[in-house]
Amino acid sequence: MYYIVGLGNPGLKYENTRHNVGFLTIDYLARKYNIDVRKIKFKSLIGQGVISDQKVMLIKPQTYMNNSGEALREIYNYFDFKHDKLIVIFDDIDIDFGSIRIRKKGSAGTHNGMKSIIYNLEFDDFPRIKLAVGKKPEYMDLANFVLSGFSKDEAKIIEDEIKFTSNAISMILTEGIDKAMSLFNSKRLIENNE
Repeated sequence: MYYIVGLGNPGLKYENTRHNVGFLTIDYLARKYNIDVRKIKFKSLIGQGVISDQKVMLIKPQTYMNNSGEALREIYNYFDFKHDKLIVIFDDIDIDFGSIRIRKKGSAGTHNGMKSIIYNLEFDDFPRIKLAVGKKPEYMDLANFVLSGFSKDEAKIIEDEIKFTSNAISMILTEGIDKAMSLFNSKRLIENNE
C-alpha cells in the first residue's frame, strides 16, 4: 500500500489557495481513479483504492497545515509502513511556476507542513512532490501570498501541474521514483501533458 498525502488547510475559505495544491491534487486523483476520500479517520479524510495496479490510500490531513504531522504520525503508528511508501504532495514558492519537483528525501525547507511531518515522524527519507505556486511579490508577506487564490491564467497552469503530478505518481508506482525524477523534474509543462 502507498500512502499518498496532499497537504492543505480544511475549510471553504482555503479551498482554492496556493497552500492547498496538495488537497487539490488528492481531489483530482480521487476523481480520476474513482476513490472516495470522505472517511474521517486519523485526523484526516481518507479513501482507499487502486492506482496503476497498486493499492493506495489517499489522505487529506484535517489538522490545518502547520500540524499535518500529527495526522501522519497517527497513520504511521497504525500501519507502520516503509518510509518509501509515503508520498507527500505540497506547494513550493521557490521552483519555477509551471513545473514540479520530485525528491526521494530531504529537509522541510521553509514549509511548515513539512516541518511538522518530519518532526512528528522523526524521519525525512520519504518521497515528496512539490508543485510550483508562483513567486511571492515583494509587497506581500509569505502567509498572505500562500493563502491567496490564483488568477485565471495561473489556475490553468496549476491544473496542468496537478495532471503532471498525477502522471508522475503513476510512474513512481509502476517504474520507480528514479525514472519519475529523471522525466518529470527536467520539464516545464507549459505544454499539454495529458
